[in-house]
Amino acid sequence: MRGCEYLEGMQEPSSSIAWATCAVEVRGGVIAAQAAGEPSADPALLFLGGATWSRDGWSDAFCAEFIDAGVRVLRFDARDTGESTISPVGAPAYTSDDLVDDAIAVADAFDVSRIVAVGLSMGGGLAQQLAATHPGRVVGLVLVSTSPADDLVRSLPGPSAEIAATLDAPVAHHDWTDRAAVIDWVVESERPYAGPGTFDEGEMRAVVGRVWDRTPSLESAMTNHFLVAGSAPPVDLSALTSLPSIVVHGSADPLFPLAHGEALAEALDAPLIVLTDVGHQAPPPRTWPSLVPAILGVVRDARDGGDR
Repeated sequence: MRGCEYLEGMQEPSSSIAWATCAVEVRGGVIAAQAAGEPSADPALLFLGGATWSRDGWSDAFCAEFIDAGVRVLRFDARDTGESTISPVGAPAYTSDDLVDDAIAVADAFDVSRIVAVGLSMGGGLAQQLAATHPGRVVGLVLVSTSPADDLVRSLPGPSAEIAATLDAPVAHHDWTDRAAVIDWVVESERPYAGPGTFDEGEMRAVVGRVWDRTPSLESAMTNHFLVAGSAPPVDLSALTSLPSIVVHGSADPLFPLAHGEALAEALDAPLIVLTDVGHQAPPPRTWPSLVPAILGVVRDARDGGDR
């Protein structure tokens, strides 16, 4: 594998998936990345998480749905999360362009030439930027709980009052070495984003615990991504309409109301899949029976036909 130093110690011992885990050299640091599934499968799915997300946000169970279907899956710790390079709190040593380049570096490290980018929230914006700047590499898009990465976003409704209040508040001053207290705070911070009846506190606590255990500075992770989110240049969405794509959006998303998904689907001339009572969150397992085949359909269309 090009640019990939295999790191056995970074393999989660409890995982049921045979992840290949490596350190990928990027500008100014290292990205901890994983791949699983048939190496010859083309294209591969590349998962891009939202702000503050490490690879733990894409659960083994969700990834297994695609691996078992014969698709190769890539996921990685974004900068400031997990075992990837950490910047000082409030001083990220990277821009959104670097985050896009990181995604390509991960694909290169695992010898993946073509990808279907699956991006959630900020990761959805990065996926649009990735497709615009690397048209030969990105052959499909799955955009989840995100918004158009162009000036169209200015005309769309803002977040709910409850979410807006949390966005305006500074990151709480915690003892970031107190595992239990930090987990409690992150869990409660995530609760308002979930749709009615969809917040799985036990699962969220387990995920946040794994993130805390693997992240040297969770305060950096909870701060720095928001400082670079606005640095992305606008994307000409009309240039992406030929890509096989779907837009996935929760009907109860309090950060990006459904109008964001509707506008993005219209701009890309892509199908819109509305997840009933789902908020701004990873798609809950109850949505997988319909969502997974739709994502596999994008992979199939990208493999068989390429442009629509």
